[in-house]
Amino acid sequence: MATKNIKILGIDTSCDDTCITLLEVRGSDFKILSNVVSSQVKLHAKYGGVYPFLAKREHQKNLPVVFKKVLGLARDRQFDLIGVTVGPGLEPCLWQGINFAKDLAKKFKKPLIPVNHIEAHILANWLMYKNIPLPAMCLVVSGGHTQLILMKDIGNYKILGETRDDAAGECFDKVARILGLGYPGGPAIAAEAKKFSGGQTSTSLPRPMIHQKNYDFSFSGLKTAVLYKVRSEKYNKIAMAVEVQQAIIDVLIHKTLKAAKDYKVKSIILGGGVAANDELRKQFKEKIKKEIPDFRFQIPDSKSCTDNAVMIAIAAYFHRLERKSGQDIKANANLKI
Repeated sequence: MATKNIKILGIDTSCDDTCITLLEVRGSDFKILSNVVSSQVKLHAKYGGVYPFLAKREHQKNLPVVFKKVLGLARDRQFDLIGVTVGPGLEPCLWQGINFAKDLAKKFKKPLIPVNHIEAHILANWLMYKNIPLPAMCLVVSGGHTQLILMKDIGNYKILGETRDDAAGECFDKVARILGLGYPGGPAIAAEAKKFSGGQTSTSLPRPMIHQKNYDFSFSGLKTAVLYKVRSEKYNKIAMAVEVQQAIIDVLIHKTLKAAKDYKVKSIILGGGVAANDELRKQFKEKIKKEIPDFRFQIPDSKSCTDNAVMIAIAAYFHRLERKSGQDIKANANLKI
């Protein structure tokens, strides 16, 4: 799919981060010319979660500012096409990015490419790695999604399993709220767990669905188990953070490796905000090296795991020739890969 140098403006407003990037493609290499993420974490932290219409208002205010900053950071302010997230995500937030992208596409007379946010998390790996052996087993794990996806090629996917209730990131957020650790929950629990001095914890929690033959997930019961323990017994907050994190890691690794072996793939790919968790990354590498050393394990750097517009621009590049482009693009909060 190599071509002449092409510059892509990527836009993502799927949740509470206003993200815009300018990405240049040189042959088969991706180069970030400028990249800005305007976070709303502090704004939503006091609520313990994202309020969609509050996030929408912030996107509306931030998009022109972030766009101007992105162009200001780039030496060459020209771009050839625009990629924008159309779903999945929070619909009020998605529409802000889409409408802003439509206005830019009309003003600058550029093609506008709709991008699936989940696929973009997978394709973020192509920023660092060029030749990923396919087929691959993809684990996309974030605040709203926990999915195992068989990737036969770019654009050719099959969902094998997904969460039946809370995603892993939602579980982290809810448990962090129970333990009084703040928002977002994943980083808060990880930080608390790092205080642990080692050895066995005094707390034992379930690993939901870990031994079932399917590839689905369920983390609501884990959150409930924490709630019951907190209400009924004395507990150590650090030990609880360690055990919650480990329970989630155990399930994610077990299910992913099972699917990878069953489908005889060549690579395992991770993506999504929870994939930024240091302990998850470390244990995944150790487990794969021990059990299936011939597999390629691909994971973006931590910054590329969380929501960003670079991955949107990469996805737009790969789909620039076959996807519809124009003003009729719509938000789809429940878009499937």
